[in-house]
Amino acid sequence: MARKYFGTDGIRGRANSSPMDAETALKVGMAAGHYFTRGTHRHKVVIGKDTRLPGYLIENALTAGFIAAGMDVLLVGPLPTPAVAMITRSMRADIGVMISASHNTYEDNGIKLFNPNGTKLSDEVEIAIEKLIDANPAKLRVSPENLGRAKRIDDAAGRYVEYVKFTFPKRQSLDGLKVVVDCANGASYNLAPTIFWELGAEVVSIGVDPNGFNINKGCGSTYPSLLCETVKREKADIGIALDGDADRVIACDENGEIIDGDQIMASIATYWKNNGKLQGGGIVATQMSNLAMEKYLNEQGLHVERVQVGDRYVVAKMREKGYNLGGEQSGHIIFSDFTTTGDGLVAALQMMAFIVEEKKKASKALRVFKPMPQILTNVKFSNNSTDPLKNKNVKSIISSYEKSLAGKGRIFIRKSGTEPLIRVMVEGEDKNKITKISQEIALEIKKAAKNK
Repeated sequence: MARKYFGTDGIRGRANSSPMDAETALKVGMAAGHYFTRGTHRHKVVIGKDTRLPGYLIENALTAGFIAAGMDVLLVGPLPTPAVAMITRSMRADIGVMISASHNTYEDNGIKLFNPNGTKLSDEVEIAIEKLIDANPAKLRVSPENLGRAKRIDDAAGRYVEYVKFTFPKRQSLDGLKVVVDCANGASYNLAPTIFWELGAEVVSIGVDPNGFNINKGCGSTYPSLLCETVKREKADIGIALDGDADRVIACDENGEIIDGDQIMASIATYWKNNGKLQGGGIVATQMSNLAMEKYLNEQGLHVERVQVGDRYVVAKMREKGYNLGGEQSGHIIFSDFTTTGDGLVAALQMMAFIVEEKKKASKALRVFKPMPQILTNVKFSNNSTDPLKNKNVKSIISSYEKSLAGKGRIFIRKSGTEPLIRVMVEGEDKNKITKISQEIALEIKKAAKNK
């Protein structure tokens, strides 16, 4: 079923324009508040945000909506997305909300919703809430005596810091490790450096001066070149780049070379398998993960279960099949022993625990396979036009190239759930060949979109 508001990761859009305007946020608060009101107890919602300027607009509108639906609102201010999930569970709240557009720049914003156990909503729940968003608002409002209240939780950041540190092995420390951390001028700006320093690391911090406009701007996990340059200049042991809401992480080794989510998952999976900690006999990954990672893990006797893009689908499959490690190439890594969603800081500490335990450099410990060439091409696409992926010429060229790559590569094409883009991913042994294939498919999609 096509959805009007929700995408791959909550509701996303340009700030102060539908659906990221105050009017829609008010309706979302009322709808979600109404949906999660069950029983006669005082109902609670935890609301956090990142550091982008439009967060003030959405926060206040959501607060009004939840109060109108009869929910008490607990405001935690700028905090990582996984912190909101954790505090939702910790405070026995009925719902958690994170206001963030993740890795996007400040002009965009988003609303991510968590159920009481700190996991993202299922498709079925999102569809039910969508129906309520467009329902008669009079049916969602409570009587004056049942209105909710709002209060600020001042110690939320400290709770999360201790929670993250708890996931690091007690017998270990980061003494002697020099770490560069790039907080993307986002939600972790005042937390990540503290956590690494308290565990003993020498910390060099960048991207820790948010001003409402510079979140993810030329920094963070989406733009890791600054991290790589700083690691080499500072002669650090490892670099950690988080995104705006710190639910994803990209690392770089001591040579300033990128370590993506696939390498992180493969190295930790092998490490955990050898220490008897890995559950499920493998990991969960998405269709975007590199085929070479799958082949490497298969050689280690481990299975890779693939799901559609989106960390909530990864979490759902992990829960269904009993895996305790999964994630995405982009750096959303889920360690279900500790978290219910992607957590960049927990993932960073698991990497560093591995390095410390093995007494290896990051380049040796965290780079365990040679990636197969992978070309990703983004095609701008209006969601209001005819679907170009249903065009017969587009279908034909995709089918033809899939046959030519059989056994030596693959093609994966999808609409972005967070941006007006169609993503064309082609993977194969011959980089020149897959580059040409990606370009020709993208061109055919553009033609189909223009001839709508």
